[in-house]
Amino acid sequence: MSDTENQTPEEKAAAEEKAAAAAKAKAEREAAEAAKPAWEKDPVVPEWQEADGDSLVDALRASFGDAIGSARTFAGDLVLVVDRASIREVCRSVKEDHGYHLMVDICGAHYPEREVPGFEVIYIAYNFEENRRVRLKVEVEEGAEVPSVIPVWTGANWAEREIYDMFGVRFTDHPDMTRILLWDGFNGYPLRKEFPVEGIDTGSAIYPEYYEEQAGPVAGSGTGWQPPKEEEPEESDKPDGE
Repeated sequence: MSDTENQTPEEKAAAEEKAAAAAKAKAEREAAEAAKPAWEKDPVVPEWQEADGDSLVDALRASFGDAIGSARTFAGDLVLVVDRASIREVCRSVKEDHGYHLMVDICGAHYPEREVPGFEVIYIAYNFEENRRVRLKVEVEEGAEVPSVIPVWTGANWAEREIYDMFGVRFTDHPDMTRILLWDGFNGYPLRKEFPVEGIDTGSAIYPEYYEEQAGPVAGSGTGWQPPKEEEPEESDKPDGE
């Protein structure tokens, strides 16, 4: 006699319910797998591809000529190298003539290992109608300045100040080219490759009430700031009974 024949009606009903739930869960998993887009079923690692023939690239090259350098795509994003002196007007054209109204971000990168050491400033703009982003990259040598794009996107103000604060790259015609995260007089630019990862000695700058000038914790030693110990009261100052 099989196990099912020995089951009570209640046990049989519970077993059937469990089997039905398992079958339903399996069917839902299979349906979810079938509904996945092709890129999710078989993901492909994105690679750099040449973007010659892209309509935006062609239009910008027609307007700005050699100021538009290499043009490639990566993971669907168009990446253009733009001459530093022309970046403001290229950004203006990208926004006003081609619909990239949103400035998503402006960021920087440091490349001291290149033949001509320097930086990149990367402008990321977005076109809502086309659901497309473009990245405009400017190569900047040490000491060179980049035209501010605040006249194009007013929101560039703080982003440009942050790049100056972190990398030391200055922007021409910026109305307030000062540090935004660190204080005036901070020594160095924290996102440059040569900046020590363990930080620098800034004790007296942050806690002048506790440290003498140029004193404080030693960078990388793990001796961070500690509150000063309370001095033990003199015997004559102790309350009675102590």
